[in-house]
Amino acid sequence: MKFNTKTIHGGQEHDKAYGAVMPPIYQTSTYAQSTPGGHKGYEYSRTHNPTRNALENAFASIENGNFGLAFGSGLAAIDAIIKLLKPGDEVVSTNDLYGGTYRLFTKIYEAFGIKFHFIGMENADKIENYVNNNTKLIWVETPTNPMLNIIDIKAVSKVAKKHNILLAVDNTFATPYLQKPLDLGADIVMHSATKYLGGHSDVVMGALVVKNKELADRLYFIQNASGAICGPQDSFLVLRGIKTLHVRMQRHCENGKAVAEFLANHPKIEKVYWPGFETHPNHEIAKSQMDDFGGMLSFTTKGNDYDASVKIVEKLKIFTLAESLGGVESLSGHPASMTHASIPKEEREKTGVVDSLIRLSVGIEDIDDLINDLKQALG
Repeated sequence: MKFNTKTIHGGQEHDKAYGAVMPPIYQTSTYAQSTPGGHKGYEYSRTHNPTRNALENAFASIENGNFGLAFGSGLAAIDAIIKLLKPGDEVVSTNDLYGGTYRLFTKIYEAFGIKFHFIGMENADKIENYVNNNTKLIWVETPTNPMLNIIDIKAVSKVAKKHNILLAVDNTFATPYLQKPLDLGADIVMHSATKYLGGHSDVVMGALVVKNKELADRLYFIQNASGAICGPQDSFLVLRGIKTLHVRMQRHCENGKAVAEFLANHPKIEKVYWPGFETHPNHEIAKSQMDDFGGMLSFTTKGNDYDASVKIVEKLKIFTLAESLGGVESLSGHPASMTHASIPKEEREKTGVVDSLIRLSVGIEDIDDLINDLKQALG
């Protein structure tokens, strides 16, 4: 089954009770038992729910995995991964990553004795310098948030396998439409399903996908024991969103390319960060591991002027100034004061997140309207 068909049918079956084509929303906390322990596969909805299970099967299908898990948010999914570790363990993480991930690592788990190394991974050979006997996990975002750096998943996987280290990849920006980390050697794929998988800015959810059963069982235990699950209504919404992922991503990519090229030729723009440009440092790796370059991009204005950048995002009309990304509507953001404000200024700026940086999530509106909106805001 090819990807476009998987988004609609992958891991799914018609409802056994009445043949419903869409999985019903099983809005229940518990299930009747005929005798103690005698049930039809479901006991309590924190542990299992038919609507959530249908979604988890869909997650596994579109990522070419064997096991999917749905959580109440992307951070809850990441939290479950870190709970695989113990005090004294070490994590090598990319240094350009979502601010909430950085906050979880440094403000929560460092206090529990887990050590994190934040490094640039554009050259995978650098990772070996930070690996020791305590290293248990490599954490990768690619493309990164918000600088759109590209990390070679195959190369990082070789390092991880050489040292028997888990490799987890945040695939939120790319989605499985563009990139499948499990096929490239990752052990765990994570998504903020709030973003492209849901696709309509109406739900908050996280996802994990793995191939290995032992690893899946450990994560299922954490999911159930910690209880950070999503509800059946949210499961239904993301399952519905996945069914149009392929057609939405095609337009996100087309519009993203057009916006990137427009900005790159605008006299007020200093630099555009988008992996589709041949001048992007790891453009060839992006070409080899992605099927297109996505709808996310960032740019800086000339003079690194904070006030000028704020005025631009305030003047945009079709691009809504808001947190998040990956919805059908176009969004703009100012990472230094929004999504990445939890990262100290000096750490942000080391990775390029300067005060003038603007991040765009390019939606699926008419491209002429998006370009005209940028023209008036920059004018």
